[in-house]
Amino acid sequence: MANGKYPRTYHFPFSPGATNDDKVSVDWAPITVHPLVITEKLDGENTCLKKSGVFARSHSAPTRNPWAQNMWPIWDRVQHDLDDLEIFGENLYGIHSIEYSQLSAYFYVFGIRSGMQWLSWAEVQQWCFLFDLPVVPVFQTGVFTPEGLKTTILKGMETASLLGGTREGFVVRTEAAFLEDHFSENVLKYVRPNHVQTDEHWTRNWRKAQLVY
Repeated sequence: MANGKYPRTYHFPFSPGATNDDKVSVDWAPITVHPLVITEKLDGENTCLKKSGVFARSHSAPTRNPWAQNMWPIWDRVQHDLDDLEIFGENLYGIHSIEYSQLSAYFYVFGIRSGMQWLSWAEVQQWCFLFDLPVVPVFQTGVFTPEGLKTTILKGMETASLLGGTREGFVVRTEAAFLEDHFSENVLKYVRPNHVQTDEHWTRNWRKAQLVY
């Protein structure tokens, strides 16, 4: 079982948000051989639900941060059905640098791992339906040429987030399931310029995000 934190996602070479510490995919065109799902990259805390608890940046111990308090009731509800599933999503309970105006939930799922395999997008949607969890907003799906994918991403960045507010970026993944060892070939991201890196600054005076009821 992988039983570790979320793998580092490589940037597209045309992603302006890549910093010196980030990994950039030089040869990204092969991903376009496969049917793809383009989802919104949300500005929250990468959080994992698994049988042993709720985990955020570190998987050495469960998170007890106040901005993760919303996650434990979800875990209580689904823990007995998780088995070896690890559900990864964006926790938006605490506002980071983008304040979303159309949040219907605080936790949006973007991937599910079972052992050493990442489930297909259809399986992710199926499990989320069963667990009553929303998935991250899907921007577009289909087969793209490399140039078509780049154009779609850049055009998409000209519009606002589907959750209201600035769009942080996009995550592109293959529709099919894939092994952990092939993660970097199947998941890539584009991040807006000058975005705030994940750090501790926002936690000092953190504020709770508001839901739209």
